[in-house]
Amino acid sequence: MQFGIFTVSDITTDPTTGRAPTDAERLRAMVTIARHADQAGLDVFATGEHHNPPFVASSPTTLLGYLAGVTRSIVLSTATTLITTNDPVKIAEDYATLQVLADGRMDLMLGRGNTGPVYPWFGKDIRQGVALAVENYALLRRLWREDVVDWQGNFRTPLQGFTATPRPLDGVPPFVWHGSIRSPEIAEQAAYYGDGFLHNNIFWPMEHTKQMVAYYRQRFEHYGHGRADQAIVGLGGQFFARKSSQAAVAEFRPYFDNAPVYGHGPSMEEFTAQTPLTVGSPQQVIDRYAAMREEVGDYQRQLFLIDHAGLPLKTVLEQIDILAEEIVPALRRENDSARPAHVPSDPPSHAERAAAARGEHGAGRTGEQAAGGHVPGEDRWTGRRAEDDVATEVGR
Repeated sequence: MQFGIFTVSDITTDPTTGRAPTDAERLRAMVTIARHADQAGLDVFATGEHHNPPFVASSPTTLLGYLAGVTRSIVLSTATTLITTNDPVKIAEDYATLQVLADGRMDLMLGRGNTGPVYPWFGKDIRQGVALAVENYALLRRLWREDVVDWQGNFRTPLQGFTATPRPLDGVPPFVWHGSIRSPEIAEQAAYYGDGFLHNNIFWPMEHTKQMVAYYRQRFEHYGHGRADQAIVGLGGQFFARKSSQAAVAEFRPYFDNAPVYGHGPSMEEFTAQTPLTVGSPQQVIDRYAAMREEVGDYQRQLFLIDHAGLPLKTVLEQIDILAEEIVPALRRENDSARPAHVPSDPPSHAERAAAARGEHGAGRTGEQAAGGHVPGEDRWTGRRAEDDVATEVGR
């Protein structure tokens, strides 16, 4: 099972000092955090994508491309790549470039985003968000899988004889997650293509997460990609840990109370009771997250938000050490010991997917699973477009 961290790249005033980092300081801190996570042995570092203050992660591929050169083994990912407002041609080119530079240790998570004004900033209509996500991803898949693409859709100019460059590493596109908090249409899209589904449930009760994951699993099996419990699932989460729960609560409370996202609202006790945020000892974090599989089944990736709310860089690095040294080993044992043999322990790696594409044996799962699934009924000879099929399903 993969464990890692993700950043939303917020610039927030530290309530204990009254100081906020500059844009440059925050970006450099994110590089330090990613490198420290790599050195600590975590599996994944992911960055969000935002185009408005107080966030600075407007160019994920620039950040991740730099990190590809200064990290050794950590998987570089996005916590959101905006499939609705980014041109799918540019996504295809940017992430194929990153895939080559990172030698395959990358993936990306597509999402519609949670900032409404971003749509008109990029000339899009938020009322067409789901339709944009469906059509843009269908084009993205073709750009990665076909050397020459002819395309006509509803939201961009047509393409005639277009070839996206560079081509994906080893001819295998990056593995794709579809991230959603509340949209079953996105879970449907992930299931239709046999891709991964990540429910970033940092603000939602577990009952909601359970329903969304269960829906994705049922539809994944419906489309013939494997059994429901073999679907590739990820969860988001957040914690703050110290040796004792009293120390953790006392240190984190001023950050919680003043955070722009959830400060000045429910108390920290109310929020931690109703969402996955856990503030306490490492054992309390372990107990809370070990219980997740009882709600959503065996899953493959757990990401934590820990560099937010104005926390100092030194504190964030200490949280990474606690996560890597105390929390992850226990959670890995808990999750892997109970995992059935037929359920993948990790998302498919690039090496597995490349081997599956070459038809080699020993990839660790079926070729279809390792390759990230196929599109049911996709047949280039019939003239059917995949986006037509999935649009019908998500519109139900």
